[in-house]
Amino acid sequence: MSIREREIYSSPNGDRWSLARDTESGHVFVRHRPNIPSGGQTRDMEVGEFLMEGGSGPEKQELLRQIGSMVEDEPEGSSEAVVFYP
Repeated sequence: MSIREREIYSSPNGDRWSLARDTESGHVFVRHRPNIPSGGQTRDMEVGEFLMEGGSGPEKQELLRQIGSMVEDEPEGSSEAVVFYP
């Protein structure tokens, strides 16, 4: 299994969040790497699960900003489709 990641956010306390994709299956998920003092156990979660968890921290705001930037430059009425792979 090969995973590609793009960092979403890195907090001042050392927690890091990445948008990850399994290149073989195409599965997309969020990977959270907490700092060592809080346990340091990496957790993978579905994008929807990540966004629905309590709060609206900067890591969620940044993911939403990145998603929005994917279609930001599309001209109005563009017929090009954006395809998301599960």
